[in-house]
Amino acid sequence: MQQPWKITRRLLVASMLLSSLIGCGGDDNDPAPLTAGAVSSPDRFGAETAQQILQSGGNAVDAGVAVGFALAVTLPAAGNIGGGGFMTIYMDGKPYFVDYREKAPGAATPTMYLDASGNVIPRLSLDGSLAAGVPGTVAGLHAAHQRFGRLSWRQVLAPAISYARNGFVAYSTATPTSASSRANFNNYFGGKMVSGQLFKQPELADTLQRISDTGPDDFYKGQTADLLVAQMARTNGLISKADLANYQAVWREPVSIDWNGYMVYTAPPPSSGGFGIGQLLKMKRFLAPQFAAAPLNSAQYLHLTAEMEKRLFADRAQYLGDADFYQVPMDQLLSDDYLQRRAAEVSLSAPTPLANVRPGLGTDLPVPATADEKPQTTHFSIVDRWGNAVSNTYTLNGGYGSGIVVEGAGFLLNNEMDDFAAKPGVPNQFGVVGADANSIQPNKRPLSSMSPTIATKEGKVALVLGTPGGSRIFTSVYQVLVNTLDYNLPIAQAQALPRFHHQLLPDNVIEYEASKFPAAVAADLTLRGWIMRDGVNGGLNIEAVQVVGDTPVPVTDPRSPNGVALVVPPIP
Repeated sequence: MQQPWKITRRLLVASMLLSSLIGCGGDDNDPAPLTAGAVSSPDRFGAETAQQILQSGGNAVDAGVAVGFALAVTLPAAGNIGGGGFMTIYMDGKPYFVDYREKAPGAATPTMYLDASGNVIPRLSLDGSLAAGVPGTVAGLHAAHQRFGRLSWRQVLAPAISYARNGFVAYSTATPTSASSRANFNNYFGGKMVSGQLFKQPELADTLQRISDTGPDDFYKGQTADLLVAQMARTNGLISKADLANYQAVWREPVSIDWNGYMVYTAPPPSSGGFGIGQLLKMKRFLAPQFAAAPLNSAQYLHLTAEMEKRLFADRAQYLGDADFYQVPMDQLLSDDYLQRRAAEVSLSAPTPLANVRPGLGTDLPVPATADEKPQTTHFSIVDRWGNAVSNTYTLNGGYGSGIVVEGAGFLLNNEMDDFAAKPGVPNQFGVVGADANSIQPNKRPLSSMSPTIATKEGKVALVLGTPGGSRIFTSVYQVLVNTLDYNLPIAQAQALPRFHHQLLPDNVIEYEASKFPAAVAADLTLRGWIMRDGVNGGLNIEAVQVVGDTPVPVTDPRSPNGVALVVPPIP
């Protein structure tokens, strides 16, 4: 079925082409280094939005901003304007990173989720308005567009507004499977979103139209801000008008890793993604002889990788947090000397006992129980014909966030406050622990694992990728990076290979895709003392674009039921 907003496609294209294409990211008179642009998106609406913007003269950032807003309409479990995220950009031969992670409200306190006895109150950081951080998506997308966009702000908002106003045909997996997500889904949609039927969101359309007309001021200082604060008052939330007015997206230096002739650019704190990918890549280099003797995805390969992951998750728990509040020792944690020492600690035959896995720079954490993973987030990757790229990961955290809908504005709020360490040593919903570095403080950003990543070779984009999946994000991105850049596999093959994950806790547990590994691999690892658990609950929806010569090759994860990858040639 033709989508309603496409009815006006010719008028939209005409207005875009007649507008002055002032901005970054190439000129229509310049020779384009690539034969086409490309997009890999978690749903077809995002992919078609990117296609429309790229074919209308927009660059990768224009398309990325448009897709970010479109998915807020068509993928409400994770796409959002009530959450936050990170965007890695490669523009005109230089890397950039914009942090639009949510922030704790000004009234937040370190003990806000503890009872009188100092125990964590179950689900208080997950359900309801008290779980919501100050949203950053609108500010972040606007910041990227202001710096690099070629098309107008109204033009990049137009597809999302039309999807909300005129509707889109819902797909089956847009509805949730877990009980908690289903409750949040029903709270938002009230049974109105049905697979195969046109679904309209008029209140969200009005909100997006206000954002289109006035920029982020409406969301942070205007009518939408008033509606959000009123929702807080009705539901005992903490976000204030001052919290919204003071929110700013932040430009940060991306983590840069030199790897096998490639430069890998990825997420700095408050993400642990760049730290995690960097530690894994460098430890693998220092264990090169051991990996050379371990075929890809053999039992020994999984063992060595899990041993590396043990150490990085111990360091993550102790040292990672919001760098605006805490001096994260990134230089030390990613230094060659430090990681050579950490690699030397890896046991070559059996899992290292938990008691012997210490944070490498000193200080220990208490050993907690574990919790279940909730992998809801979303990612998309875009390359334009000028060779620029956007890798964007954003989220509401859990499925449909906190379940709180801003009445009159039509969007869900996040439950990102659960990504703080509510109590040092007690795990969040992803089974991950933290220390004081990630404690709750007013206006602080919680630690994340989101890892939007771009690899370049000789200054040209080679690979753009990322994934949802909580703490499984950077271990999954690492595996696909290595499959592609180290083992020289085409991206489609690198994507399809089985994945696995270990994160220190639960002790000695490796999650793995059992149906994709030979039974002998699990048997070998079990004999060594590993506990093999079928199913990697997260990190299984990598959206990627590889550039081969002058040709972009977009690939959506074969595990993704609705992902769409499109090559976007320019209109002659």
